Amino acid sequence: MTINVKKSCYLRIGPRCDVPCANIITLTGHVLPWTKEVKVKYLGILIVQSRAFKCVIDDAKCSFYTVANAIFGNVGRLASEEVTL
Repeated sequence: MTINVKKSCYLRIGPRCDVPCANIITLTGHVLPWTKEVKVKYLGILIVQSRAFKCVIDDAKCSFYTVANAIFGNVGRLASEEVTL
């Protein structure tokens, strides 16, 4: 199985997350980058480098409220509370 260098990166989580590490090189000679955050697209979260596992869900919450407000704006006061919920 080959590694897709364009979509791959490394992130450190744990008590030594701030300590610099050696670069990781694939068999084909490509260097994989170290990052401080990784976006998980299908979940809409951001995994951040820290001493403990940490996720940031601000973008996901913003998207949810944007869609919910658009739906409520179109439905207005025409529907009952049960239908709106």
